[in-house]
Amino acid sequence: MPFSHPVAARISFVRAVRTRILHLVRAIDAQSAVEFAVCLPVLLLVVTGITTFGIAMNNFLMLTNATDIGARQLAISRGQTTDPCLTTSSAVSSGSPLLKSANLTYAYVLNGTAYSGTTCSSSSTTTGAAGNLLQGTTAKVTVTYPCSLKVYGVNLVPNCVLTAQSAELVQ
Repeated sequence: MPFSHPVAARISFVRAVRTRILHLVRAIDAQSAVEFAVCLPVLLLVVTGITTFGIAMNNFLMLTNATDIGARQLAISRGQTTDPCLTTSSAVSSGSPLLKSANLTYAYVLNGTAYSGTTCSSSSTTTGAAGNLLQGTTAKVTVTYPCSLKVYGVNLVPNCVLTAQSAELVQ
């Protein structure tokens, strides 16, 4: 049935177009919400994984730096201590305040002799571990620390261990 007036026909046409556009917009909004709901868990998993890896990388950098500090402390402690391992482990613990000191594991090689643990006490500065700190020899320090790559309760690398090693010339 044709309209008798052209303005009324235009108004009717505009209303019909507007109604269709609003219907399409509502459908697009619903589609966007569904797509967001499907993509959100994957996005959160990726972001959490990146954050977890970043924390592990920070722990590794801190461990490496602290091991270097401990090795330097060991290299200059010749003749000054009867327990060079305790001096080194204290320096490493102080150099890595965000790491749990109880979880750090130490290994030393002083003048070809291996030691492990936080202490290697000698009776004097010329015997035992302290006696193996000879000028011009190499003192090697190895420190390990367990890492956790858990994302939403799932450990992605269950046997992850961070290891840092440093060797210094004894002064």
